[in-house]
Amino acid sequence: MHGPAASGWLLVALCAATGAYCLLRMRSSVEEQRRSAGGEALMGFGMAAMAVPAAVFTPPSWAWPAYAVAFGAAGLRFLWATRGEACHLHHPLGAAAMVYMAVAMPLSPGPGQGHAHGSAGLPLLTGLLLLYFTGYVLVTGVRLVPVTAVAGSPPPGAAGASGWGDRPELARACRLSMGIATVAMLMTM
Repeated sequence: MHGPAASGWLLVALCAATGAYCLLRMRSSVEEQRRSAGGEALMGFGMAAMAVPAAVFTPPSWAWPAYAVAFGAAGLRFLWATRGEACHLHHPLGAAAMVYMAVAMPLSPGPGQGHAHGSAGLPLLTGLLLLYFTGYVLVTGVRLVPVTAVAGSPPPGAAGASGWGDRPELARACRLSMGIATVAMLMTM
């Protein structure tokens, strides 16, 4: 990723931490958490790899098609798992955005060398993806705002949660951080 190296490394750290938490969620006793956690871990680690500043590391030419294939396979898996459930189309759309970025990044040479950002992407598609992910980030952020709880009652969603890895608000926070990272990456296109 081009731009200040500090912001690139912060993006790498955010995505890698999110991927690591998603790996921990794969051990959850809640089936829904386990189902989505593996793909989300792949997305987090893949985004971290794509966000490494270009001044530090330029991936080999075969890396971009490999990213596209990995994210494409994850997107197909997400589509198969959802099978028409419109409320769960965020994951396939996120994978499609990553395929798009993996294809567009090497096409546009930016400042310096390597994985480039700039005018490679289709402006309309980039704009639509930015619009969707910005809306997703805003809506998800609002959902994380705590609701005033009645004294003595458990927080919403805590009834079925047995450990910190099963807390739905942490999973939502991870999805929010990946959404923010996607917006940041799309803005550099």
